[in-house]
Amino acid sequence: MSAPPSFCVANDGSAPNPAEPLLRSTLRPAEQAALSARLAPLFADKLQELRIDAELPASALERVYLPLAAWLVQRKTRQTLVVGINGGQGSGKSTLCALLQLILRQGFGLSVAGLSLDDFYKTRAERRQLADGVHPLLLTRGVPGTHDVALALSVLAALKSAQPGDSVAIPVFDKAQDDRCPPEQWRRFHGPADIVIFEGWCVAARPESAAALSRPINTLETEEDPDGRWRRYVNAQLQGEYARLFEQLDVLLMLKVPSMEHVFQWRSLQEEKLAASLRDTPQHATRLMDAAAIRRFIMHYERITRHMLEEMPERADVTLFVDEAHQIGRIRTRSAR
Repeated sequence: MSAPPSFCVANDGSAPNPAEPLLRSTLRPAEQAALSARLAPLFADKLQELRIDAELPASALERVYLPLAAWLVQRKTRQTLVVGINGGQGSGKSTLCALLQLILRQGFGLSVAGLSLDDFYKTRAERRQLADGVHPLLLTRGVPGTHDVALALSVLAALKSAQPGDSVAIPVFDKAQDDRCPPEQWRRFHGPADIVIFEGWCVAARPESAAALSRPINTLETEEDPDGRWRRYVNAQLQGEYARLFEQLDVLLMLKVPSMEHVFQWRSLQEEKLAASLRDTPQHATRLMDAAAIRRFIMHYERITRHMLEEMPERADVTLFVDEAHQIGRIRTRSAR
């Protein structure tokens, strides 16, 4: 797992607070200090559990993660608040999701369900049918069209309507086997959810224009999708059922990476960490990608990622700008524009 983005302190020692817009009308200083003190050991334990190598600044909990959680609590005006987290590969989505869940549960006493778009990949057999019937590139999971959106909608609906005593099954996808686990291995969420955090690389993505689709943007599209059939199919999914899924979001957070090149670098770092964790195991030789394979893999997502980097910051409720050092340099709320 990649290290989470962290708060960047100013060089002049003044330590400006990038989360200040989030602090207004949320927590009073005394409340925040008390919560921070109580959560600090739990926060440290979670970082250790996540095997995060790079240390966060001591102020990260109080100055970034806790204010962001408090901001979400303030926006819970209905039974279940659905929060979307968007960000490119390696940007820190899963880590942000895990830390927010910890703070919302332990700090604010809320029931929080964590979902990933990855939970809802179509089975390998279903993607093989897509590859045979629509385009070979659809065998590779990740792009719109390779998820079971109807299943995602049904799980979200169940979480939003659950009552005490209810149990909602959440699918589990085994990336090592490239297939969905059988239902008996799915996770269970018990009772009603106060907040659902739904993270994914293309969460809340919007379709492009037909004119934009006419031009290939990398060698994958040039060589393996010369007629544009694959990218038009993917784009059509964003116009249809994915739009209905993303309409379920009440709040959108975006981790904005500096560039596509950083997506490649940070995804490569993830692969290096995976290699270290699998060393001396049977999977070591079969599951890892070299630099060329990683770059080709990222090309599947490049078009949508570039489009999101251009247009999403203007409509996200909160944009967390991740700098070249993999730290959150600043946080901007839509109301603060």
